[in-house]
This record gives sequence, structure tokens and C-alpha cells, in this order.
Amino acid sequence: MSDVILGIESSCDDTSAAVVRDGVLLSNVIASQSVHEAYGGVVPELASRAHQSNVVPVVHEALRQAGVSKEDLSAIAFTRGPGLLGSLLVGVSFAKGLAIALGIPTIDVNHLHAHALAQFIRTEPDTDVPEFPFLCLLVSGGNSQIILVKSPFDMEILGQTIDDAAGEAFDKCAKVMGLPYPGGPHIDRLASEGDPKAFRFAKPHIPNLDYSFSGLKTSFLYTLRDALRTDPDFIEKRKADLAASLQRTIIEILLDKLKLAYEQHPTAHLAIGGGVSANSGVREAVARFCSQRGIKAWIPERRFTTDNAAMVATAARFKYLKNQFCPLSLPPFARVSL
Repeated sequence: MSDVILGIESSCDDTSAAVVRDGVLLSNVIASQSVHEAYGGVVPELASRAHQSNVVPVVHEALRQAGVSKEDLSAIAFTRGPGLLGSLLVGVSFAKGLAIALGIPTIDVNHLHAHALAQFIRTEPDTDVPEFPFLCLLVSGGNSQIILVKSPFDMEILGQTIDDAAGEAFDKCAKVMGLPYPGGPHIDRLASEGDPKAFRFAKPHIPNLDYSFSGLKTSFLYTLRDALRTDPDFIEKRKADLAASLQRTIIEILLDKLKLAYEQHPTAHLAIGGGVSANSGVREAVARFCSQRGIKAWIPERRFTTDNAAMVATAARFKYLKNQFCPLSLPPFARVSL
């Protein structure tokens, strides 16, 4: 019997709904929130209000594009956390209410778990997927982790950031440079025009496989401070070189730990996920890293790197096939490890 799962994602500032039938993606609709651009970052209260306005039309459009009715649904999946609690509450509450009305089960999904399994999003029935176990470099605005994915239900965090994440470093440095929010895509665009060796920024020396990006951010700010004392137009003149050097340093930090992780846990497959995996430099560096070692690289389509419901519905199907449903009393959570 065919299974049809509706996934709902509302962990931060993107409202998304997707429909998966028998593991194949039928639709993936995302409504982004431009209201945060004026503040240079996500404002939690504004985000939750925008989710309330977006969730119904987004779900309606996802069902329409998929060509299914709400009565066709087998289960409803939702991002339970981590994320902004107010934003999560909108998606969780809507999913539970719709499930009650339809008399179908709900499935809770860990947001980081979904990013790690984004490579299993299938747009065609015969789409290839990774083999377990595989290493996953998960890099986003709030998380930087190296994960050993042993199965859909067994994941081990080998290392993670102890302060800022890679995406935060991109966005915060971009803000100081006067670039719009989110800054990551603008850094990526400018980096292609600059000299990646123009500036040297501090790289952390953190033990084991953990990450740190706060020192890099501080080094970047000191470089700007010292240069602006003698040249007020320094940023405008050297914007591309600053972006290229920043991007190179972040990639080196990410890859240095990934190399160590692979040496300790060699796998035949390696995946990346999260918003920063849309960065051109990161994608090229990981592809090169895998090619040099004969590893199968899994680099997601850019539309599946940011927060999206396709990964939520896809991750939920693993639970659906095991009848791992959640009670309606289950609350969302803001913070948790994988």
C-alpha cells in the first residue's frame, strides 16, 4: 500500500511543506521571510508571526503541487527541534491539529537528523542514495558538526563547534563589511572575484574533532580595525579579497577536521549538508577531498541545503516504516544534541 507523508519545517525563518509518496518527493514549497533583512539577523518574534501567516498557504500549495488531497495522507511529520521555540510551536501545533482532524499519526523529526539524511531525498524512484555508514559534514548558520551516520536511527557526533558555527562566521563578518543579510551568499559571490591569499586570518587549535570559529571572527575584525585607521575606504577597496580570504580560511578549518575524522573513521561515502553546503568553495573542496581519496561524495542540490520540508518528510519515512509515531503530548525543543 502506498504511503504519503506531509512534512512541515518551521525551525527558524523558512516555512516549508513537502509531500513524499513511497519515498519519492512530489513537492517542496518554501516561503522565506525577508522581514529580517532590516535587522541583520533573525528576530524570533517576527519569525513566529510570519510562520503563522505562511503555514496554511504553504501546506495548501505543497498538496496542490503534489496532486494529493489531505485525505490521501498517511502521516504528518514535523520538525520538533532544535530551533527557535516560537517558530517550532507554529509548525508542531499545525501538524498536530491537522493530524487530529484527519485521524492519522504524527512523526517528530530532529532538524539536524534531517540535514544528515537530506541525501536520501529522491526525486525519481531510482535515485541513488548513500550507503551506511557514511561521514557527514553538517555546516549551517547554527551548527558545525562531523557526524558518523551508522543508520537512520544511529548517528554519532564525532566533533562539533564549541562556539560560533561556520555560517555565523560568514554572516557576522559579512555584516561588518556592510553586506546584506544573510551574508553567506554574498561572501560566496565576492570570493570568486578576489584573491584568497590576500589576507591571513587566525585558525584555531582546538583538540580532537571539535570546531571553533570565534577566533577567526575576532581576527577578521582586528584586520578591519587596523586597516580602517589609515584608510576609511579599505573595506570597499578590498571587499572581494576579504571575502575570498575569509572563505578560504573557513574551508581550511572545516577540511582540517574532516581529514582527521576520515583517518579515524574511514568510510566509502561522505556527505555534506546544511546551509553552508551551498557555498561554492565548500562544495568544490569536499568534492576534491573525496576524489583524492576515492570516496563517493554526496553533495546535495542547493535547494535541499537550506531548511526545507523535503528532508523532514524523507527522514520521517524511515520512522514511518518502523511505526515509530509520536504522541500528541510531545513538545518541541529549542536545544539538543543530535
